[in-house]
Amino acid sequence: MGEQTGAAPKALIVWGGWLGHQPREVAEIFRGLLVSEGFEVEVSDTLASFDDGDKLKSLDLIVPVWTMGEIAKEQVANVSQAVQAGVGLAGCHGGMCDSFRTNVDWQFMTGGQWVAHPGNDGVKYTVNIANTSSPLMEGLDDFVVRSEQYYMHVDPAVEVLATTRFPTVPGPHSLNKAVDMPVVWTKRWGVGRVFYCSLGHQTNIVEMPPVKEIMRRGLLWAAEGKTKYGLRGADGRAGTGVYSGMADNQY
Repeated sequence: MGEQTGAAPKALIVWGGWLGHQPREVAEIFRGLLVSEGFEVEVSDTLASFDDGDKLKSLDLIVPVWTMGEIAKEQVANVSQAVQAGVGLAGCHGGMCDSFRTNVDWQFMTGGQWVAHPGNDGVKYTVNIANTSSPLMEGLDDFVVRSEQYYMHVDPAVEVLATTRFPTVPGPHSLNKAVDMPVVWTKRWGVGRVFYCSLGHQTNIVEMPPVKEIMRRGLLWAAEGKTKYGLRGADGRAGTGVYSGMADNQY
């Protein structure tokens, strides 16, 4: 998967933020998955790892495991430009889609933002594998989990690979019609591949066999985009132009 034939693909895992999501331990699970697939993995506990834009573009994969933090605009811009240029981005739960609530560029890039988990932790619900041709879900069946059920605000451009049905428990949302909320999705950001799974409140959920397999496949899929597109856009030009679509977050 690396840029050079025979080179090990490179991944950066950055963990931190709210410790209730066990970010250090979840990062270690992801590190183990990637090492077993032949990756060279750097694990960091500081957002300063996003300061060097050129280094980020040399990676195959970025894995954020950071909930409810504050991030500098320049750091988001560096990650965004790396992903636009072909670097994969993959993560789970609040570690990727509740990372930086005040930064809409991050939310646009990742494809969604957590807004609620009605019933809190311990809700029993079904994850339904979508009727999709994506190889990411091949051979996987619906499964039941007891955890937080994430209600998300989701980019309508994502490809939904798994869903869960709301409402499960009463709340202000429950008098609305039933909705199938995305649980697993993919999208593109520039030519980079983005993968997200809303499961993963703590390590016991990440370690569930279907969840761990979904994450393994998603991490690899996101990283493989670098091989297909490198640092070039779909039109053959470098995919590193400055994105200026959200002036509130651009510097």
